[in-house]
Formats: sequence, C-alpha cells, structure tokens
Amino acid sequence: MATNNTKIAIIGSGFIGISTAYYLCLKYNLSNVFLIDIGNPMSFTSSQSGENYRNWWPHPSMVDLMNRSIDLLENLVEITGNRKNISRRGYVLSTRENNIRDLIDQLRFGLGSKSSSLIRYHKKFNKNNYVANSNYDFLDKPDGVDVLQDQKLIQTNFPSFSKDIKTILHIRKGGQINSQQIAEFMMNFCKSNGHERIKGEVKSINLTDHYTLQLQTESGMQSICVDKIVNAAGPYSDKVAEMLDIKLPIFNILQQKIAFPDHLKAIPRDMPFSIDLDKQSIDWSSDEKEIILTDPDLCFLAKQLPGAVHCRPEGEGDSQWLKLGWAYSTEKMNISRKPELHKYFPEIVLRGAAQLNPALKKYYGKLPKNFVHYGGWYTMTNENWPLIGPMVKEGAFVNSAFSGFGTMAACAAGELCAAWVTESTLPKYANNFSLNRYKNSSLMKTLNKINRGIL
Repeated sequence: MATNNTKIAIIGSGFIGISTAYYLCLKYNLSNVFLIDIGNPMSFTSSQSGENYRNWWPHPSMVDLMNRSIDLLENLVEITGNRKNISRRGYVLSTRENNIRDLIDQLRFGLGSKSSSLIRYHKKFNKNNYVANSNYDFLDKPDGVDVLQDQKLIQTNFPSFSKDIKTILHIRKGGQINSQQIAEFMMNFCKSNGHERIKGEVKSINLTDHYTLQLQTESGMQSICVDKIVNAAGPYSDKVAEMLDIKLPIFNILQQKIAFPDHLKAIPRDMPFSIDLDKQSIDWSSDEKEIILTDPDLCFLAKQLPGAVHCRPEGEGDSQWLKLGWAYSTEKMNISRKPELHKYFPEIVLRGAAQLNPALKKYYGKLPKNFVHYGGWYTMTNENWPLIGPMVKEGAFVNSAFSGFGTMAACAAGELCAAWVTESTLPKYANNFSLNRYKNSSLMKTLNKINRGIL
C-alpha cells in the first residue's frame, strides 16, 4: 500500500504520465512523485495528437473505460472554466453500404444492455427527428448513436458529403478537446502539491530493495531512488521495460496527418470529425498511375487501400484550418525522436479524404503553401488495447500502448493506474487492460475477432 512517504517515479510526461501523476495526487494525496522525461511535457507523441475523443468501441470494456475518461475530461473542462476548449459534435462514420449489420452488431456489443435505448434509426426524412450539432457547447448533448439511412436527410445535415453515401452513424458522445490545456492544469496542480519534474533520459533501472534510476541530465548523471515506478514512456515503453528484463507485447507504427487553411471553404465549419469507412482506390490520373506502378515503393498506392480516412475542421471562431489523417500504414518501425515522413503523404491523404468530401478536389496539386505535414507514433498491442497495471516485477507498473486514442483515454487510464499503484479498489474492467488479460483465453479469442478500432 502506498503511503505519503512512498516515492514514485513516472517515466514519461505525455498526457498519460501527467494524468497518472494527477490522480495519484488528487485521489491519494501522494506528493513524493517524480515525473521524468528527456523532453518537455506534452512535447513528443502527445504534441501530435488529433485531440479527438469518442465512446464508440466494439467491446464493452473499452466503452466503459472511454465513458469514464470522457466524464472525467468534461468535468475537468467545467472546473477549469475552459468551456471553449471542447466541442462535442461527435464522430460521424460514413459508408456507401445499406447493409450495416456488422457495424450495428459492434455497436450493440460495445453498448451492452443499454444498446436498445441508445441506438436511434432514421430511415425516412424528418428534419425534426434528428438533432444536428450546430453549437460548440458540450452540455445537454445527446448520447448514443444516430443511424441515418435516408439520403435526403444525410445531404441536408452533411451537405459536403459525396452523394453516394447511404449510411451515417453519428456517435454523439465524442468530439475534440484541448489536451494541452488540461495537461497544464494537471501539471500545475501536481507541482503545487510537491511533485517534481526532472528533465533527463533514463539510462538504467536497478532493483534491489528499491528502484534506482540513473538519469542523464543537462548537468550530468543523476541517481534517484524510489519505491515504485510507472512506465508511461509511450513509444519508448518497451525500452524502459527491457531495463528490467521485461518484454512488453507492444510495437510502434508511424501515423501521419496534414493540416491546412481551408481558404476555398470546402468543408463546413460545423462538420463533426468524419470518417469514410469504405476501402477505396485513389483517383490518380492514368499518367500518375503508370508512374506509381513502376516504383516498387509506391505501387501499393495504385491498389485498393483500407478505409478510415478522416477529416475535421480545426479550431473555433474565425479558424479556417482542416486536419486530415489516414492510418493506412501498418508497418512496424524502429522509433526516432524525429520520424521520417513520407513526402507523398499530403497528396495521398488529400485524395483519400476527397472521396467523402469531393470539394477537397479543388486542392489537388495545390495545397496552400503553409500546410503542415506532421506525424507521430502509434504504440500498440496486436489487439489495440492499452496496457495499464502491474509490469511483472513488484512495484513496477505500465501505462502505455494507446495507439491513436491517448487523449480520450488519458484521464481514466491515469485514474486506473493510480489505483493499481496504491493497491486501491479497482473498477471491473481493470484486469482486461493489464497484462493479466493474456491469461484470459476467452477474452483474447474475442479480441482477435472484433474490429480493433484503429482510425
């Protein structure tokens, strides 16, 4: 059991590590906490976040975790008065299919016994029956899912969408949030309660009757001794675990995004985070396709690519910016602090996103000069579930493998990890997110069958 004298080192100062420190302080009044990172807080993977959140997941444990995290996030927005730093326009999943039985089955499984009251069908045009999202406040927003299968209703509410879209699933408990603002509030709270931030690289971890960490800092080598450690090192979590001769079942893939000012006004500013679920073939010209097919590194772009390209307006008020992303790459990679980005990605994601929002074709070959191309690491397990809990050796814990959903999961993950560290009462989903799940053959069999929810 952790006491006020227990010393804890959290390795990693992204949103996950900061949230863990926050809930150790808030719920358990622990002040002897060191937050260690080679860089500044929120400066690595967290700085590349899309800052989106949703409670749509094809498993009830993930839905429970996300619902808890969203509730905590929205509560933090209220108590900090940062109402303008959150919008709850939801997530929109679109497809050209009428038969969506698999998607509905996923929703029902994830929502559990409440699914019958949370899934609403709109198969005939009725503008008064479907509640659109037109403002940015998150209070009094509907929960659940609206399923739109009337094309007139779809076009009325999503006029930028391609006219061949036949089904919309509007996940209502979702939107965007300013994680940097929330993390800053958490950091200030922790600092005022005695937490210490150390800027340095962990070089080794030795375990005797306590943990001794050797750190390379700007002023030289530093040694600190603690009773417990939390591995929240994101893409470096496997390296930290290896210092304790622990092998974590995680890997890293590079995911890229672009952002640019939509000066041609291709996308309505009130459009929710929108995802094209359908597999697609990019509309290259015949000359472009011929060139692509002759390059072994690019020829895959002339073939059918996976779905889930996404687009959303960025910012409120007078902002014109858009963000586009597409997690079509599944290549496991060795990480670096500055990942090498694919020079053709901006044109690839633009053409992919234009299949759902055809007005984006106006930008083909002429993206604004001030567009931003950036990328970060998706640290993940094969089943795309996080690892939160004990890390084999007594006093060692992990809070990692959040793929592209670290922002939305951070609060509940930090709270859950803090409960593990302090040996406190755990929620019912706790074991499913720990390494213990790999001993649960029934759960793993289920996870190997369902959609992994990568966006």
